[in-house]
Amino acid sequence: MKQTETERTPRPPDGIAAGNANVGKSPAPAAAPNTFGLAGSTTVGYLSMEIGLENNVPTFSGGLGVLAGDTLRSAADLGIRMIGVTLLYRKGYFRQSLDDAGNQAETAASWRPEMHLDEMEPRVSVQIEGRSVMLRAWRYLVRGIGGHAIPVYLLDSDVEPNAPLDREFTHSLYGGDDRYRLCQETILGIGGLQMLQALGHSDLDAYHMNEGHAALLALHLLEHRAVAKIGAADRSDVDAVRRRCVFTTHTPVPAGHDSFPKPLVESVLGSARTTILADLGLLEEQKLNMTHLALECAGYVNGVARIHQGVSQAMFPRYRIRAVTNGVHAGTWTCPSMRRLFDRHIPEWRFDNAYLRYAVDIPTAELVEAHREAKAGLIAAVRDKTGVQLDDSVFTIGFARRATPYKRADLLFHSLDRLRWIARNLGPFQLVYGGKSHPRDEGGKDLIRRVFAASKELGGAVRAVYVEDYDMQWGQLLTSGVDLWLNTPEKTREASGTSGMKAALNGVPSLSVLDGWWIEGHVEGVTGWSVANRRNAPDDEGTVAHSLYGKLERLVIPLFYERPNDYATVMRSTIALNGSFFNTHRMVSQYLFNAYSQRARVGGETRPAER
Repeated sequence: MKQTETERTPRPPDGIAAGNANVGKSPAPAAAPNTFGLAGSTTVGYLSMEIGLENNVPTFSGGLGVLAGDTLRSAADLGIRMIGVTLLYRKGYFRQSLDDAGNQAETAASWRPEMHLDEMEPRVSVQIEGRSVMLRAWRYLVRGIGGHAIPVYLLDSDVEPNAPLDREFTHSLYGGDDRYRLCQETILGIGGLQMLQALGHSDLDAYHMNEGHAALLALHLLEHRAVAKIGAADRSDVDAVRRRCVFTTHTPVPAGHDSFPKPLVESVLGSARTTILADLGLLEEQKLNMTHLALECAGYVNGVARIHQGVSQAMFPRYRIRAVTNGVHAGTWTCPSMRRLFDRHIPEWRFDNAYLRYAVDIPTAELVEAHREAKAGLIAAVRDKTGVQLDDSVFTIGFARRATPYKRADLLFHSLDRLRWIARNLGPFQLVYGGKSHPRDEGGKDLIRRVFAASKELGGAVRAVYVEDYDMQWGQLLTSGVDLWLNTPEKTREASGTSGMKAALNGVPSLSVLDGWWIEGHVEGVTGWSVANRRNAPDDEGTVAHSLYGKLERLVIPLFYERPNDYATVMRSTIALNGSFFNTHRMVSQYLFNAYSQRARVGGETRPAER
C-alpha cells in the first residue's frame, strides 16, 4: 500500500523489538512528545548500510546493523528527532544451514516488505553509470516507550522502469563485487539524501554516517552548495559540509575500509562528480577511500570504544577521533523474566537505564530464579532446533558472533584433553555456539567446521551444540540463557563488541580477552574475568588458551558449583556496573550532547590537520 508522509496504517507490535515498543507499520502520534527534553530542536539523519529493525525484516547481517537498530530504538525512547535511512535488501543477508560436518550453505532470506513496511509515494532518480535509476522508499516506524516515533526509510531500486540489473542493486546485503558495492553506496548516500528531501526532510541539522558506506552523502551536500552559489565547490564548502556531518568508524583494520579505484568511480559516479572529488583533494592515490571521504567531511568523528579510538587515531593521525563506546538497547535485549524482575525492583529502568545501578539491591535468590527461567527457555529452544537435550543444572558457556578467523571461535578447543580434565575433575560444562560466516569468507567457514570437529571429538565429555542461522531471536536467547559469555578475539581487532553487553544486562558475566568494550567493563571477579591480562602478554593462541583454561579451573567453575551465592553476586554486579552503562540510552545521549549539537562540529580542533 502506498503511503504519504501523513497517512498511517495500524499494526500491532511483533518480533523481538516488541519487548520495547510498537514498531513497523504502526501509527505515529499526532504530536511526537520529547519525553526527556533532550532533543531540543536538533533533527538528525542517520544513514547506515544495514539496520536491524526486527527479526522478520532481514536488513542486517550482524553487529553493525543491530547496533544501528538499537541506536534508533533508544533515540525513540529518549524523544530525539531522528530519521533512519538504509537499503531494503529483498534477499536479505542470507539464511544459513549447516550439515553434520559444519559446512555452511546459504540461501536467500526472502521476505515480503509489504507485510512489515509502508510504501511511500515519492520517487527519486539517482545517476548510476550514466543511467537514471529510480528509487522508492518503504517506511518502518520505531516507536519509543513515550510514544515518540522515528521513521526509517528503506530504499528500493526494484521498481519500474529500471533495467533488470539496476533493480538488483537493493537485493543483497554485502553481495556482489566492488562495482555492486559502490552502486549500493551511491544509492545510500546520494539517493538517501534525495529521498529525505522528497519526503520533506530537506533541512536536517546533522547527518550521522554510520561507517563509511554512507560517505557519498557528503558529495551530494557539496553538489548542493555548488548549485546554490552557481560555481564550483571549494574548500569552504567542505568546511560547511563538515559542520553538518558526524562520522562513526567501526573498523579497526585498514583492509576493512571500502576503497574504489578511480576508473570505477568515474564509471559509477560520472566524470563530473569524480572531478569534484579530485579537485577538492578527496581522492587519494587515484582511489576513493570511503573512510577518508567521511573523515574529511565530518566535523565530529568517533570510534566505538576507548581502545578503538586509539587504534583509529593511529590509523588516521591527521584527524581528531573521539570515543563513544557502543551500547545495546536494554528494553530489547533483556529477557522477559529479567524484565519482570527489574520492573518489580527498579521500575525506572526502562526510561533511564542508569537506574540499573540499583540492581545491587535485588535479592540474589530472585535473580537466580529469573536466570533459571531464561536458561530453561534456551535449553528448550536448542532441543526444538537441533534435537540436542542440554542439562539445565550444568554450567553453560555461550559463544555466538560472526564467524571470522580473528574472533577465534575455536580457541576454547586448543587442548581437548584439558577440557576433558576440567569437566571430569571440577564440574561438567556444556557449550552453545552460533554465528554465520560471510559467504566469501573461507577462513570463517573453516572455523565453523573446526568447531564441529572438536565438538564431535569431545563426545560425551563436554556436550556442545552449534545453532545454525543465528539471528536476533537467538541472540536474546543465548545472551540471557547461558551462565558465562566467552569472547576470545585477537587483541585490537575487536572495535567494541556488543554481545557481552547483552549478556551483562541479563546478569551473565563475561570471560573475555581484554579488548574492545571489555577493557572498560571488566572488573576482575566482579563483572567477570579476563583472559591473558598480564601487561604485554603474548596474544598467540597457546598463551591465551592456557590463561582461559586457568580461569575456568581456578575461579569460574569452582565458584559456580561450590559457591553459587557468590556466583549470583557476580551476576548481580554485572547488571549494576555493566548493564547500567553499556546501553544505547547512554550512548545516544552522548551523541546528542557531544556530536549532534552544532557547537561540537564547529571549530578548528575538529578539522583535519594541515596537509
